[in-house]
Amino acid sequence: MWILRALESPEAEAFTFRIRPDAVKTIGRARGVDFVVDAPLVSRVHCRLTADAAGHLDVEDLQSTNGTFVNDRRAAGRTRLAAGDRLRVGRVELTVERS
Repeated sequence: MWILRALESPEAEAFTFRIRPDAVKTIGRARGVDFVVDAPLVSRVHCRLTADAAGHLDVEDLQSTNGTFVNDRRAAGRTRLAAGDRLRVGRVELTVERS
């Protein structure tokens, strides 16, 4: 299982998201997304996370206005995540963990 954790910050409250193998989850401000991040610079449907059965976790920006960043680099296309990476959507930074 993958865990995305954001520490409490002025932009967002503290939260934790869990992603099981073979899951596809979306992050954004809209009601219909899987993980709601209601914070400045986050698009309604910002990015998609895909966890496969082999244990990999990928992120894909969904044409968000302000981009999706992994370790301060803009994610282009599908980007593989690893434990310890920092995923940023808007001003919210999530730490990637594996349990």
